[in-house]
Amino acid sequence: MKPSHLKVRDIDWEGWQPDLTTTLMFVRRQREVLLIRKKTGLGKGKINGPGGKLEAQETPAECAVRETQEELNIVPINPVPRAELFFHAIDFPKILAFVFVADAFEGFPKESAEAMPLWTPMDALPFDQMWADDEFWLPQVLTDQSLKGWFSFVGDRLIDHEVIEGSVSF
Repeated sequence: MKPSHLKVRDIDWEGWQPDLTTTLMFVRRQREVLLIRKKTGLGKGKINGPGGKLEAQETPAECAVRETQEELNIVPINPVPRAELFFHAIDFPKILAFVFVADAFEGFPKESAEAMPLWTPMDALPFDQMWADDEFWLPQVLTDQSLKGWFSFVGDRLIDHEVIEGSVSF
């Protein structure tokens, strides 16, 4: 089978290992969510939530808070785990992402070398400027649903996906 046609069901998820384990944090304020325009690294120029690579001896929640503080100068309070996402790609690292939501934070969002903050209405998410998978899971996460998602990419083109609701434990 051509890599460009790799379906989620064709991937050996039991033997699958991520190249990177990462986090994403979505801070909500009333009917808005704090997003970022990424200025560096994988996804440069795209809009997403703050996040990054899990460091040794760090829990996913600690990573999500640390990365948000580094990127936006705020500290999310009481982050809630909402999603576990598996990204398989032929030409990018394979990524496992733990997704959190927080409804409170300390500090004031400020642009950094890595990210520009964007308060965005939750009913007007800029999917045309985000990763192609976001539309299949982010709205649910922002309405407090928990889920798992599997995605197959070639470059930044989404080939296939599967998302199921259910609790997450990390």
